[in-house]
Amino acid sequence: MKIRTVEELVGITRKNIRFYEEEGLLTVKRADNGYREYDAEDIVRLKQIKFLRRLFVPIEEIRRVLEGSETLEVCLHKQRHAYEQQKKNLDGLCAVTDSLIEQAEHGKTLEQLDIDACLEDLIRMEKKGMEFMDVNVTDIHRKKTLGSVIGALIMIVLMGLAEVLILFGNSQEPLPLPVLVVFLCIPAVIAGGVIAVLIQRIREIRKGEEDEAAKY
Repeated sequence: MKIRTVEELVGITRKNIRFYEEEGLLTVKRADNGYREYDAEDIVRLKQIKFLRRLFVPIEEIRRVLEGSETLEVCLHKQRHAYEQQKKNLDGLCAVTDSLIEQAEHGKTLEQLDIDACLEDLIRMEKKGMEFMDVNVTDIHRKKTLGSVIGALIMIVLMGLAEVLILFGNSQEPLPLPVLVVFLCIPAVIAGGVIAVLIQRIREIRKGEEDEAAKY
């Protein structure tokens, strides 16, 4: 069956389905013409993924369950612990917010708050195990950063090898100095460009690029 039919049967979008394929949670057979051809097993798998995502199970946990390297029981126990941690976090945030509301009701403004004291309270709570974030949202930023760094390092290494080959060739058959300088500058410029792109990419990710996993 085609992907449009799958969308209707499972109730998730084409983008969701493609995302699960990219993450290795779903392997779809190809027809002779190269197009994806979904079957009943794919429908069941997608419904299983959809169910676990509704429980906020992270993508990596779902992968382990589907691969059989982790049982459903272990997965759900982990998720239960995550819920308890999240409840603890929310209770702490509610307590902090209630205190701030009480101060605001007495006319205190943001400028009048002792921000240093407020931050110290949060730090003290964090040291006791509280996390001021949603522990169930998979952090894709780290994965994107790692992928970008690895890709950049591969390109830089290749450019370094190109420099070595040029120097080796020059030692066997010397080139005119201007030609040699040009040949050596090309890989160096490319490597510099890769580094600049990597820095920009990391900045984009750290600025809060949309966390894809949180949507699926």
